[in-house]
Amino acid sequence: MPGPIEPDSPRLRLRQWREDDLTPFAALNADPDVMAHFPATLQRRESDALARRCQTLIAERGWGFWAAELKESGAFIGFVGLHVPLAELPFSPCVEVGWRLARAYWGRGLATEAACAALRVGFETLELQEIVSFTTLGNLRSRAVMERIGMRRTDEDFDHPAVPPGSPLRAHCLYRLDRDGWQKQRG
Repeated sequence: MPGPIEPDSPRLRLRQWREDDLTPFAALNADPDVMAHFPATLQRRESDALARRCQTLIAERGWGFWAAELKESGAFIGFVGLHVPLAELPFSPCVEVGWRLARAYWGRGLATEAACAALRVGFETLELQEIVSFTTLGNLRSRAVMERIGMRRTDEDFDHPAVPPGSPLRAHCLYRLDRDGWQKQRG
């Protein structure tokens, strides 16, 4: 691959990670509201390690969870992109679309806009046949984004193996979108 794919949308640029993303990313990952649907907030070293893994995966294959920035200001707002989950999930192998934005950027349609740019890469550039997304049952905000980008909930709810048994966050729902469905909604 000649270099990383760096998609954009009207208001956003999805790009490779930079050193100056680490501090705002750590703040986002330490925010209990942002991390409410994850088992725990992240310490700075954990957040930095996650950013570096994202950076490495993009360098290796050209795509991944990209750093998201506002075109207008250059502000880092979180990450959005495509990822092959590490956990062995009931529907593996798969590619997921996902996002995590700082709370200050919620409610503006930015996750939806960026996720559509990521789907475009997945279906049009990478020629994937299907992209999935999943979250805890109670994550209504992310589930609404999944529906706005054309994904449909399946009846394949599952317990996420990386979440401890007994945790209220263990139960997840699965959304899917196939290439034909993407083309129809674009058409």
